[in-house]
Amino acid sequence: MIAPARREDAAETVIRVRGKNAHDRWREALKIRQEWLDHGLSTRPADRRTAEAALTAVYARMARPKPRFTWVESPHQAIPLIAGSPTLDQLYAWIRDPRPRGTPPLASDLAMVASQLRGTLSAGVAYLDPELSAARKGKDKPWPELPPLTALDTGVPLGVVLHQGIRTALHRSLATGFREPVLRTLAGGRPVPVCWYGQQDAAWVAYYDTLHRLGLARYGPDALDHLGDWAALARSCGWWWPGEDVCVVVERPELVQTEPVPGTWHDEVRLRRGGVRYRDGWHPLLT
Repeated sequence: MIAPARREDAAETVIRVRGKNAHDRWREALKIRQEWLDHGLSTRPADRRTAEAALTAVYARMARPKPRFTWVESPHQAIPLIAGSPTLDQLYAWIRDPRPRGTPPLASDLAMVASQLRGTLSAGVAYLDPELSAARKGKDKPWPELPPLTALDTGVPLGVVLHQGIRTALHRSLATGFREPVLRTLAGGRPVPVCWYGQQDAAWVAYYDTLHRLGLARYGPDALDHLGDWAALARSCGWWWPGEDVCVVVERPELVQTEPVPGTWHDEVRLRRGGVRYRDGWHPLLT
């Protein structure tokens, strides 16, 4: 009885999504996206109490005790403290090994926990979530990316517009436009241990939060609590490197200056040259 009811609810929601409320829902989504972009670019001092409580909850989901927290003022300041932590390539190699030696690194467990959460959230969306499967107009043609109101008026489903305009747009602003160039500068051509990005992880958090607030997704209490932990991190701190005993957490920067990304439809931004400075004076992207 549960599955048919779920399908009926989904069908009714899709009808509403494609109906006259689509423009209004998009306008609501724009306000929510701006909230999360502001968090992703925030220069306020970290809310350390909130961040540590959220990280403790995330550790508990991996059956790990509360770590000791070491706060630093920039990613650059974190580097001496994270020596020996796995890089992304090392993590992938461990995951792909059919017979890995030893216990899995914490970062592996964390990646799995976060992936499982996103899968659970996608399952709660009232239509086929484009995050799971690229939505297509026809057999081989993806939906075009157009100005959002034009897209809705020409038949692009609201769910696709929301994925483009929230998930993809915030990823362009906070990942492509912010953390990736800062990480390249930090690395200097060398591998950096894998980390999570706090406020710049807001793209996927914002996406599922938006769907929930618009009434287009239903999440169970446990999934809502878990999403709330990641939302708290995005609202409260910068990058973080999880270790078994110590979690290194970075303060938010003290200066962020952005510029529009040309040729985009969803107000994407990127860091200007020299557009980020951290609280210890580290000022990447000067050249």
